[in-house]
Amino acid sequence: MDMQEAIEDLVGEAERQIRDQLWVMTSADRTVAANTAADLHAAIGAPQVQEALPVIDRLAHLREAVADLAIALAHVHGRLAWFLGAAATALTPVLNWRALPAEDGHTFGAVSPTLEQYREAEEAVRRIRSTLAGIASA
Repeated sequence: MDMQEAIEDLVGEAERQIRDQLWVMTSADRTVAANTAADLHAAIGAPQVQEALPVIDRLAHLREAVADLAIALAHVHGRLAWFLGAAATALTPVLNWRALPAEDGHTFGAVSPTLEQYREAEEAVRRIRSTLAGIASA
């Protein structure tokens, strides 16, 4: 399962749980969701903006998005925590990416992603952000 597919499955489950009233938002959930959505938006901008950046900056922004999710996760419990944890887990491949060449060949297993992989990861973050924004307004 690729990153975007994992995020779509996660978002679909969240939407079902909210619709079926299995997941009832608290005001604290809404606040964390709104703040996290804003943080993700600050990390990953519009496609035109991201694609104009050097890959080292794109990777830094993706890692920042994973960190934003992890920080938010540390402040919640229950369904929002489970959602944030699953979202961060789906994005973990970016933690094994590298943007710099490895002149001596030793990279701790880090790999160079393709431009398409950057686009997919950035779009996954945007999808998480829009879902969190929806949660915040639910």
